[in-house]
Amino acid sequence: MASRLGRAAKGGGGAAHNADMNVTPFVDVMLVLLIIFMVSAPMATLAIKVDLPPVSPQPVTPKEPTFISIGQGGALSISGQPTTLAALTGDLARKLAGPDPQNESVLVRADQEVPYADFMAVVNRLQADGFYKVALISEEVRS
Repeated sequence: MASRLGRAAKGGGGAAHNADMNVTPFVDVMLVLLIIFMVSAPMATLAIKVDLPPVSPQPVTPKEPTFISIGQGGALSISGQPTTLAALTGDLARKLAGPDPQNESVLVRADQEVPYADFMAVVNRLQADGFYKVALISEEVRS
């Protein structure tokens, strides 16, 4: 190949082309990317906060759900214990018996014949007293 280039430079035989690929720009780009990743990778791992579980997990026993049932005529009960709308949140807090009863989930179920106003009175009372984790239960009507 050197003889061919030498001949082209001396004027004999026309210009020869170099068919080899120039990898210098490719290597430059790869080195810059490598440096960028090496600098940015440690910063990304320092910013991640991970909450790890305890080393020996305590056995978790599921808690019985707390139901507020609304029957015909506005009859209320908390998991089978009768109550009134005025005493609802106090009885509910005693039933939940935890340090933060407002943070517990409460399930509300109503008979199909209960007026909407009675149902909303119960839900509004719960929200007014700070019980925001309220779920509604729907049951199939059996014929």
